[in-house]
Amino acid sequence: MSRVARKPIPLPKGVEVKISGADVAVKGAKGAMTHRVPAGVEVSSDGQNVKVAVKDGGRTASRHAGTTRALLNNIVRGVSAGFERKLEINGVGYRAQVQGRTLNLTLGFSHPVNFSIPEGITIETPSQTEIVVKGVNKQQVGQVAAKIRAYRPPEPYKGKGVKYANEVILRKETKKA
Repeated sequence: MSRVARKPIPLPKGVEVKISGADVAVKGAKGAMTHRVPAGVEVSSDGQNVKVAVKDGGRTASRHAGTTRALLNNIVRGVSAGFERKLEINGVGYRAQVQGRTLNLTLGFSHPVNFSIPEGITIETPSQTEIVVKGVNKQQVGQVAAKIRAYRPPEPYKGKGVKYANEVILRKETKKA
């Protein structure tokens, strides 16, 4: 069995897990999510821990068990604490502002960029050059942050553009004449 799958998932206070057949429903303070368990993998809960095991001893079932354990751990963390991704905007005149369910970005184009915020995601702008993407689903938070960054990725000469808060941009020297 996968080494990842052997480790049980501890349940924080306020998180409930319901297992019905191949579906696992997790409910917490931030929201609720469900996950369908692949064939060959078995999930059990004793109220304090969730355990993932392999039904039959195949190699693919073992791999699925490790992936299922990691996904369930992300779901438990998401419904209890949530996930967030921070973005920074660098550049003269570049700014962001949230208006209702739309993120308005001014990124040096001849037109403003309007990004509609999907369901299950909240976006905050503590300042004009910071964007915080929050949500319960780790994959969805990362995808939304990647879409925002893709509008104007940081360029290597001056570092202008949208970058992740912890991202390091390798700078290039300008061309010598």
